[in-house]
Amino acid sequence: MKDYDIVKAARSELRFTSVDFIGLTVKDFTELHGDRLFGEDRAVIAGIGRIGDTAVTVIGIEKGKSTEERIEHNFGSAMPEGYRKALRLMKQAEKFQRPVICFVDTAGAYCGINAEERGQGRAIAECLAEMSDLKTPILSIVIGEGGSGGALALSHADRIWMLEDAYFSVVSPESCANILWKTPERADAAAEALGLTAARLYELGLIDRVVRCDEIPELEKRIAEQIRELQGLSVETLVSQRYRKFRKVGY
Repeated sequence: MKDYDIVKAARSELRFTSVDFIGLTVKDFTELHGDRLFGEDRAVIAGIGRIGDTAVTVIGIEKGKSTEERIEHNFGSAMPEGYRKALRLMKQAEKFQRPVICFVDTAGAYCGINAEERGQGRAIAECLAEMSDLKTPILSIVIGEGGSGGALALSHADRIWMLEDAYFSVVSPESCANILWKTPERADAAAEALGLTAARLYELGLIDRVVRCDEIPELEKRIAEQIRELQGLSVETLVSQRYRKFRKVGY
């Protein structure tokens, strides 16, 4: 499968969304709402539940499937209050020593003027800053699109996994092609140049695991194993390793 074919597969309306993955992997999930500053953002589904015998905080960027659902969830493009809600729950998880599981699937954060007026850039930056020092394990899984800062805001994690037919990139292939060649028609070439596939990012050491599609039924078990491994580390070691993980990117 070519890189741009993977991008198109990641955007498919038929694939599992965050709600599906939460249903598959998390027991007794209870959704929590609001950022305590402005309001509720349905593009971000967040709450608490159990994976195995471990209480966890779960955060997912949700696109929806039907037209009505996609409108409700703003097509998976989160507002600032969505990222502030995510951060609120992560800080709560730290307080109660719950691991954080993030399911990432977004073309990017919402870029409308109302989002900018409410501090979109700051909300994303605060997620990145707080996650870098969060004193509890974080696992982020890119399950579809991993677009720009909107995806990165929930990916500053101890471990980053990707489905084999997902992508993770600073820019979409179409936008990249527009910048480089002044036409979106060369999106396939841009996708190749960006190196945005799970296989390529694993090769570069930017992600920690490629999840094959046939492994999805076993995903709860794999997440539980990863949580146990991370919980076996002291808080100091956990945060120190996370710091070094991102400091070495590009070297």
